[in-house]
Amino acid sequence: MKKPIYLLLTAIILFFPIQSFSQTKKAVSFNIRYDNPTDGINNWQHRKAILVEKLKLKQPDFIGIQEGLYHQVQYIDSSLSNYKMIGVGRENGKTKGEFSAIFYDSSKYKLLETGTFWLSETANHVSRGWDAALERICTYGLFTEIKSKKKIWVFNTHFDHQGVKAREMSAKLIIEKISALNPNNDPLILMGDFNSLPESTPIKYISRFLEEAGLLAPDKIHGPKGTFNGFKPDAVPEKKIDYIFSKDLVIKDYYHLDDRLKNNNCISDHLAVIIEFKFE
Repeated sequence: MKKPIYLLLTAIILFFPIQSFSQTKKAVSFNIRYDNPTDGINNWQHRKAILVEKLKLKQPDFIGIQEGLYHQVQYIDSSLSNYKMIGVGRENGKTKGEFSAIFYDSSKYKLLETGTFWLSETANHVSRGWDAALERICTYGLFTEIKSKKKIWVFNTHFDHQGVKAREMSAKLIIEKISALNPNNDPLILMGDFNSLPESTPIKYISRFLEEAGLLAPDKIHGPKGTFNGFKPDAVPEKKIDYIFSKDLVIKDYYHLDDRLKNNNCISDHLAVIIEFKFE
């Protein structure tokens, strides 16, 4: 009886190659809150270990963080095995100021190209744009999946919290940059803290060119409706300002992750946004 079973299994494997059962991939966008000494019980020192632990558990292919200062980026980088980081500080293009860093699983992906541009009229230089209160940036990378040789662009950004015009112009600038950088129309992810509600002009503009992942997932959003909690553990987040957009990817699932510390305090003042996806 063993031989017929063996032949049957062999036929199944030949008919349904192992590659067709490829696992879904994951991307995480997370505003981790900068290390502010006045945050008291919500200070980075109380949050950093569990934040990294949660990232490890998700085993994402890509992680885009916002607001990370250099020592925070270093801590995450040193705590994640098999990951490498790209990005610069927004205040001098080196290590000063907040990063919109991208971490990628280097055991699965090879970095082909990377860069950072400023959300301003002089995007190639350290600068503050339009009516923005602060310097703002977008970091990007072009990656190839080692196994499949497929390419994917990942963009990570953080829009200004005050400048209305800056947010609108930043959306237009990022779409322009994506068009210029990606003439081959490779799949891509754009993630970040956009400081913009779903019905706002920047989000509507980006949605003309890219697809909001949360609207593509079969089960829509897992978790609270919003992504900003303001470090209020009893609040149900309603304000959605963090997004992941995509192009030419199959979105399998979408989460707003509301995990907590052991004392029920929040890990950050934003929820992490997580997608599970496959290449088309």
